[in-house]
Amino acid sequence: MLWIKAFHIVFVAAWFAGLFYMPRIFVNLAMVSPDSHAERERLLLMARKLYKFMSLLMIPAVALGLWLWALNFDGFNRGWLHAKLALVLLAIGYHHACKSILRRFEQMANQRSHRWFRVFNEVSVLLFAAIVILVVVKPF
Repeated sequence: MLWIKAFHIVFVAAWFAGLFYMPRIFVNLAMVSPDSHAERERLLLMARKLYKFMSLLMIPAVALGLWLWALNFDGFNRGWLHAKLALVLLAIGYHHACKSILRRFEQMANQRSHRWFRVFNEVSVLLFAAIVILVVVKPF
């Protein structure tokens, strides 16, 4: 079980690293001058590759988490676990929101400013911090 937990932590940390960085690419894309096609295409390429990599990391992170849950099924009655699962679902939604935003940039249909993406970037940090606190502290 400790091996499963260790790999779960590794994949979650790696997945969230991608969730931390993707909005930073969006900040830069939102700031690109309309006549700077090479810079825009380079940032879009980076975002596409990062999204694919993040998606590959999310799958084992979630699968290993479900495996840990199955091994400790009696723990589902704990409130902190319900809260953690809700936050994980929000993180998965955030992940898919990044794909939607990426599509808007690809279609040159982004309407949001770089400041909006700077705030959007903080959501993943807050999710990660809340999930870690719930798992370690188990406040309820």
